[in-house]
Formats: sequence, C-alpha cells, structure tokens
Amino acid sequence: MLDDPEFIAWQNGKRHAPTDRSSWWGGWHDAVQNAVARGVTVRRARIVSEPLSAYTRYEYDLTFANLAAGEAVRWLPRRRTTDLAVPGTDFWVFDGTLALFHHFTGDGQLADDGREYTDDSARVRLATEAFEEVWQRAIPHEEYRPS
Repeated sequence: MLDDPEFIAWQNGKRHAPTDRSSWWGGWHDAVQNAVARGVTVRRARIVSEPLSAYTRYEYDLTFANLAAGEAVRWLPRRRTTDLAVPGTDFWVFDGTLALFHHFTGDGQLADDGREYTDDSARVRLATEAFEEVWQRAIPHEEYRPS
C-alpha cells in the first residue's frame, strides 16, 4: 500500500541487502518456506503496466525475498494480455479450492472491505484458468527487465 512505512522508506532510498536476511525476513517468508518444504508449489504472477509505477518498482526490488522463501515469480507486461480473460482484481488461488480477491481504491489502497474470499467452484476455476494462462506467457523474474 502507498502508506506502507517500508514503501515510504524505499522511496527515501532505503534498500534491503539480500545478505542481511534479518532485515527483511518475516512471517510470510516462513509460511512460504514451510509450504515449499512440504512440497507445495507457490507461484506469483504480476501483471504490470510499463513503465512500472513506483510501488511496482518497489515490489520488483523486494522480489529477491519471495525467491529466497521458495516462491516462483513471473512478470507479464499488461500490453501482452489483451487477448486474455482475467479477473479485474488482484487475486490468489489456494489449492484450487479457494480464491481471495483483493479490491483496491482508486488511489491504490486496499479498500476497507477489500478482501473477498470465495469457494464458489465456478469463480475459483475461472481464476485458476486465468492464472495458468498468465503464467504460461509471463517472464520469470530472473529474466524480466522492467522498463
């Protein structure tokens, strides 16, 4: 979020050193690492407008932490999505049975009621299929060079 103290610090020049794990490792990283250790695949695909906004550039700069935890991350420039049908919101799919849709305000903040969970099989299937389409054409983080 735009009011995130870490984002504000990043805008002011703060950068995390990948070698200083204690400065950036947190509970999310533990959860991902534990899931991956159990054999769970954790994938994140980001559809992005280019040039990247400041917040998306911040996310790009911190992606090393996602990778260190065991996530696979890919990026897809928005102009390469015009023939894809994807939900209009940010979303997560868990085990193909639960979807979490995030609803943001016009200024990029998560809305007060911004988390919508559903186990509706049709909506979960739609999100799962959309994610797979995005994943297939997205660029692995290690190869993506944002403009």
